[in-house]
Amino acid sequence: MDFSGKTMTIVIPYGPGGTYDTYGQTFAKHLNKHIPGKPTIIVQHMPGAGGIKAMNWAYTVMPKDGLHVITPLDNSVVNQLMRPEKVRYDARNFTWIGSSNQTNIVLVVRSDTGVKTFEDMKGKKGMVAGASGQASTGYLFPGLLRGLFGLDLKVVTGYSGSSKTIFSVERGETQMAAYNWLAWSSKVLHWFEGDKPFARAIIQIGVFRDPDLPKDVPMVSDLVTKDIDRKAVDFIKLLGLLGRGLTLPPGTPKETVATLRAAYDAMNADPAFEAELKKRGLRLIPSKGAEIQKLVNTAIDGATPEVVKHARHLIYGGES
Repeated sequence: MDFSGKTMTIVIPYGPGGTYDTYGQTFAKHLNKHIPGKPTIIVQHMPGAGGIKAMNWAYTVMPKDGLHVITPLDNSVVNQLMRPEKVRYDARNFTWIGSSNQTNIVLVVRSDTGVKTFEDMKGKKGMVAGASGQASTGYLFPGLLRGLFGLDLKVVTGYSGSSKTIFSVERGETQMAAYNWLAWSSKVLHWFEGDKPFARAIIQIGVFRDPDLPKDVPMVSDLVTKDIDRKAVDFIKLLGLLGRGLTLPPGTPKETVATLRAAYDAMNADPAFEAELKKRGLRLIPSKGAEIQKLVNTAIDGATPEVVKHARHLIYGGES
């Protein structure tokens, strides 16, 4: 495919201001240098339904011409398996170009709640977390913790993305929120500084510990004991590996896929791209598209109906 004189559109499944947007804007600035013909790249925001609206649109409507891509949700697989009534895509049929970050979801709690460790949360009553929608990681993680450990915790939805949810914690409208550590560190790193921090990272979920978090912030997988709970956590924790990258709709020509995957890998290897990410307070932990494709396929193929049902019950309970 000749990209000369063309315009490529990167769809962001949330509103402006979050890490999806920041990564997408950085991709738009650097990816074209590595695509033959150096097309112009623009960003289009398509918020709604915790990002599912954009994912459904990408799967069913997005042109398959290589000029339209999406920064996919890190919880794409979780949504497909646990909220099939909302999802009109099969993540195995997207073509994953690559990713530039892998990150765990971290629950952060205001210090004035008296919570310093996850053990402290178990005795607290009437705590409130903020989230955008029930499909978002901001809802999934607190809901999972509530189901696994019997926390007295309410999750209030309706906030537009991570920035406004984090602001609700700052105002005291909510007491906690759950986003990837990159969102926290790039927006409110000062919260965690000093002997009397404004807020603390309490617990994380992912395949590996986040290298930027204190070692005493536990992994959920280290705390569960029941086999069915462990299987549910093992399935959900994969969302941390999908990171921030780009995905093509099903049916994109193979030659175009190969061109864009090669260009994306070259961008990840470009020192100017990494420098730009650091300038914006972002990390570079690259993954190749074929590796992500295998990860997604394995996660979906291996999730039994029993495990999915249990995970849904843990997170949503009677609220689903």
